[in-house]
Amino acid sequence: MTSRSDLILRLAEPSDCSALFDLVQALAEYEKLSHAVTGNPSALKEHLFGSPKYAEAILAEYTGQAVGFALFFHNYSTFLTKPGIYLEDIFVLPEYRRKGVGKALLTKLAQIAVERDCGRLEWSVLDWNEPAQTFYRRMGASILPDWRICRVTGEALIELGRWGE
Repeated sequence: MTSRSDLILRLAEPSDCSALFDLVQALAEYEKLSHAVTGNPSALKEHLFGSPKYAEAILAEYTGQAVGFALFFHNYSTFLTKPGIYLEDIFVLPEYRRKGVGKALLTKLAQIAVERDCGRLEWSVLDWNEPAQTFYRRMGASILPDWRICRVTGEALIELGRWGE
C-alpha cells in the first residue's frame, strides 16, 4: 500500500493532458495495442475540457508523478432510469501496482457514481487479462458472461451512417 500522504487522486486539469496521454500510451503498450493509438494530447484535451465535454479523468499522482488514471463518461440505464458511469480505461504503471493505486482509483470513481446518484458503474476487461479480472472480482465486480461488445468503426461506421440514404 502506498502512503496515503504520498498518493493524490484528483480530477484531471487541462495541463495534465500530456501526462494523461503518456499513460494512455503505456496502457496501449501493456495491452499490446500500441499500433491502435492514433490520437494525441490535443484531441484528448479538447474532448476532456472542450464543449461538449465527452469524458472525465481522474489522475493518480504518487510523490508528484503521474502513475495512473481512470477515464470515464456517463451512460444511461433505461431499466433503472438512472445515469451510470462507464469506465473506459483504468491503468496504473507496472512499478506502482500492488500499492493500492488501482483500488484508490476505483473507490474514487465509485464515490463519484454515488454522489451523482448513478445506478451502476461498468467497464470491460480483456479476456486474457486474468490479473485484472481477479482484482476486479476482489473489488466486488461481477464479470458478465452473456454480454459481448459490439463496435462499428472506420469505413463501416461511415457506411452505417449512410444506410437508407
